[in-house]
Amino acid sequence: MRIATWNVNSLRARLEKVTWWLARARPDVLMMQETKLADADAPADVFKNVGYELVHHGEGRWNGVAIASRVGIGDVVTNFGEPLRPPKTPDVSDDEPLAEARMVAAVCRGVRVVSVYAPNGRVVGSPFYQAKLAWFERLARWLADAADSKQALVLGGDFNVAPSDDDVWDPAACHGGTHVSEPERSAFTRLCEWGLVDAYRRHHREPGRYTWWDYRAGNFHKNFGMRIDHLLVTTQVAERTVWAEIDREARKGKPVPSDHAPLVVDLDEPGSTFDAGWKS
Repeated sequence: MRIATWNVNSLRARLEKVTWWLARARPDVLMMQETKLADADAPADVFKNVGYELVHHGEGRWNGVAIASRVGIGDVVTNFGEPLRPPKTPDVSDDEPLAEARMVAAVCRGVRVVSVYAPNGRVVGSPFYQAKLAWFERLARWLADAADSKQALVLGGDFNVAPSDDDVWDPAACHGGTHVSEPERSAFTRLCEWGLVDAYRRHHREPGRYTWWDYRAGNFHKNFGMRIDHLLVTTQVAERTVWAEIDREARKGKPVPSDHAPLVVDLDEPGSTFDAGWKS
């Protein structure tokens, strides 16, 4: 069983790229973030035509999460099982995470998959940063109350946190900013302490492997990136993992790609092979 996560940075703009990647990597389950669509606009028919069911939780021009599965999908939960709160500042994103579409969960072939899109935080100490920490607190509480660390669960998505200095291209350049601050890293660690394992690091210890690169200044080609997208898995799932990879090739070429790359993990046996582009 192949499970992947990808911040697609607008599903409408990236739909051709996503369907290309589904054919390339053939994941059984793909979690997506930053779809930037309302539920009524989610392209379920396009996914159906290539063999996937789609569950989407969105709000329109910002945020949005989804799960596409070709192995069944059920027991769907959105926004931690609560209705989205009416936004007090509808023209501002990232400041009211419980009024924003950032979490959807479902069961796919016996594995509970949870697609999450953490707030960016913008500037350390800002209201956006405090909202980010509050959202992580809500996620940790949901895991404690509604999930079971002894069961098969995959928490995947764009966490907007680089857990260690090995996960950024230049710690000195990044320190003092969001994504690497101690409170953010502590929030990430708390999720792991609940009973989750970083599936990618289980297979890859080398530095210099990232999931996000800024579009500007040729940062992708210089490999100035961050590993901020993760697949955190319970021990039961970790023991089944046989392979994990970040598909750097999906960050290249036309149509214009997302600024994130897909992250993939295989359970029980390897899936279809593809060159992720790291050797070169």
